[in-house]
Amino acid sequence: MGSLVTATGSYVMAKRAGGRWLLRIEDLDTPRVIPGMTDDILKTLELLGFHWDGEVIYQSRRNRAYQDAINKLRAKGLAYPCGCSRAEIAQIASAPHGNNEGLIYPGTCCDGLTAGKMARAYRVRVDDSLIEFDDGIMGRCTQKLTTSCGDFVVQRADGPFAYHLAAVVDDAESGVNQVVRGSDLLSSTPRQIYLQKLLGYQTPSYFHLPLVTNADGTKLSKRENAISLACGRELTQYGGLLLFSSLRFLGQSPPSFLKNAPCHEILAWAVSSFEPALIPTEDAPLRKG
Repeated sequence: MGSLVTATGSYVMAKRAGGRWLLRIEDLDTPRVIPGMTDDILKTLELLGFHWDGEVIYQSRRNRAYQDAINKLRAKGLAYPCGCSRAEIAQIASAPHGNNEGLIYPGTCCDGLTAGKMARAYRVRVDDSLIEFDDGIMGRCTQKLTTSCGDFVVQRADGPFAYHLAAVVDDAESGVNQVVRGSDLLSSTPRQIYLQKLLGYQTPSYFHLPLVTNADGTKLSKRENAISLACGRELTQYGGLLLFSSLRFLGQSPPSFLKNAPCHEILAWAVSSFEPALIPTEDAPLRKG
């Protein structure tokens, strides 16, 4: 349901602005990709009435574009190889926990690998500037990368590129000017804005939607065994109710007669009537009824 809420919010906000809704499969970490799941995602979206614009982008097929970006950063001296393990970083007294995504990197390898070390990753150098942006839902956001994460990873030495780099490159090449996604990515947005600056890209507007949680306030996720929408239910029968519930979660008030309407009718109402100002800022369980 969390994924559906995000899909609904991003789709409606793109269409109400007369924009295109682009679909990207973020399958960078290929060993963790489950065969058949991409087809399941696409089929589920179609059954729920979503129609994307243009071709589907698969990140696993775009390594050349990401490597070009890494090469540009390295050529400018903005990225460097790092031989530190996570355990080694954690042992350094001056590297306390930063945000909830990990440790603050202390810059051990910023002037070169120490003797006997092999590169485990490539990191981007950060500066002490304050990253500021106005999120369309969460309001004014500020962060100093030096005190929140330090020099951050953009590629692992064994190949995979970091999400931050891939998303920035893809957004720029696709002409994305509005990003609508879950608030769990809010704290990583400054890193992406910083990369946009280094690579000469425009910064899109950002809207971070509240997360659907369990009753205890924890995020619904696959790690916590959240059930797939396509598992055990007939989407052609219940899809409209799921969309209706998603819109209510996003602070909207769809008329009750739409509760059992076809998906395309509910989405059409949402495109014409959606009010972003009504989107709540707090994560919450899905409302019933």
